[in-house]
Amino acid sequence: AGSSSRVPPAAAAAAAGSGSGSGEVAGRARRPRGGRARRRAPSMSYLLPHLNSGWEVDQAILSEEDRVVVIRFGHDWDEQCMRMDETIAGVADKVKNFAVCYLVDISKVSDFNTMYELYDPCTVMFFFRNKHIMIDLGTGNNNKINWVMGDKQEFIDIIETVYRGARKGRGLVVSPKDYSTKYRY
Repeated sequence: AGSSSRVPPAAAAAAAGSGSGSGEVAGRARRPRGGRARRRAPSMSYLLPHLNSGWEVDQAILSEEDRVVVIRFGHDWDEQCMRMDETIAGVADKVKNFAVCYLVDISKVSDFNTMYELYDPCTVMFFFRNKHIMIDLGTGNNNKINWVMGDKQEFIDIIETVYRGARKGRGLVVSPKDYSTKYRY
């Protein structure tokens, strides 16, 4: 009786429900809560930091001195953005020494829609020391990536190329891979 007074009733109930004993049937009864998490799983946006105002976007770009700021502009509910978010979330830890990644929902933060021509469902842009870094991908649009990149290593290579070029003072870097024929517009 003395040990139960030290454990709050809610914590005791949670510990009893999460045990890996023979309570499989009880675990299945609580699956609707797990079902919500499963619906959310395709969207990796909850793993990455969001910028929820124009001021936060400006501060993220201004405050980073030594790393590239990678910003995905789009909608969290959009399928293309979800796939791109999965790629970004997969590389964020690997590039943390030279890049930081953020997400911006353009329906909530519309300050940059006209300035950066954010008309595509999903757009990735790069900034370094308060400067927009353009990248020649062979598509004709040097300002941004406006398609889903599924290959994480390709995306890491692009971020690294942007970082190396930006550190040398270049405002336009050439992509390590030519994307001109991969996506036909």
